[in-house]
Amino acid sequence: MIVLGIETSCDETGIAIYDTDNGLIADQLYSQIELHAQYGGVFPEIASRDHIKKTVPLIKQACIDANISLNDLDGIAYTAGPGLIGALLVGSSVGCSLAWALDLPSIEVHHMEGHLLAPLLDEDKPEFPFVCLLVSGGHSLLVDVKGLGDYTILGDTLDDAAGEAFDKTAKLLGLGYPGGKILSDLATKGDKNRFKFPRPMMNRPGLDFSFSGLKTAVRVTYLKEIEKDNYDESRDKEKLINDIAASFQEAIVDTLVKKCQRAIKQTSYKTLVIAGGVSANTELRIQLKELETKLRIKSYFPALKYCTDNGAMIAFAGALRLLKEKSQSNKIKAYPRWSLEDLEETLV
Repeated sequence: MIVLGIETSCDETGIAIYDTDNGLIADQLYSQIELHAQYGGVFPEIASRDHIKKTVPLIKQACIDANISLNDLDGIAYTAGPGLIGALLVGSSVGCSLAWALDLPSIEVHHMEGHLLAPLLDEDKPEFPFVCLLVSGGHSLLVDVKGLGDYTILGDTLDDAAGEAFDKTAKLLGLGYPGGKILSDLATKGDKNRFKFPRPMMNRPGLDFSFSGLKTAVRVTYLKEIEKDNYDESRDKEKLINDIAASFQEAIVDTLVKKCQRAIKQTSYKTLVIAGGVSANTELRIQLKELETKLRIKSYFPALKYCTDNGAMIAFAGALRLLKEKSQSNKIKAYPRWSLEDLEETLV
């Protein structure tokens, strides 16, 4: 089965073609970072308009790369949510319209399920069941994954997600956009032990996350440091920013790692999957690899290019579901909010 995947949930247009016999045969991605940089964050209307411009040309290029025509497709998968409603409607409209024109089944894909399954694109892939840490700009979840569609959320974010906390803290420090990546890079140059930022919700049981208070801690610390009598901006600012970045990142990573440890002990699983944009963070990968040795478990990360939003994960997730689900309504669907637990179980 050859499936076209369309990802337009936020500020990246991802188009890919997945062949269940031969794997990924085309993968196109366009990022809107330059468009949104002047606003310091994603401007939803601009995101939607740019998806309209880019989706069809990228589909054409993907077909050229795969050396196929649209008539060779067996199905179409598109991200239906969660995400920006306007952006989602672009992908769902194009996907369903193509399906109607080509008389093909179309299927809506949950954006976070796409991330969750992205590590399965590698040759060395995890097997069900496993615990998954999903960490991105809008989500921080710990999920008990028993099978395709059989998900139980063990822990969720009560306010800011990890990626969101990175971006907002970077903006607070005046680091530009996209701030999370800039802050992570600066953290490699700083002293992570200089400031002791709080580890939110670690002093209580459970697996939920809360990162909004970290922004306040960073702001208070930054203001105290620059208001000291001996502070010299030309001499001290660079080191101060680097040290705050490193200490902030350490607080986030330490919290995520310890919550993963709790989840593994709670489920008794021997496999941990980490996915989403924050899974590309080098320090997080290092510390979770150390946890792998400590708990005698196996951890899996997606390839770096599949950590951020992409069409490959949507094409893959869609192919798995199209292989199992017998009927499709081909209705245009878009859900700005959509829980993983609302998905139907599909055994594979």
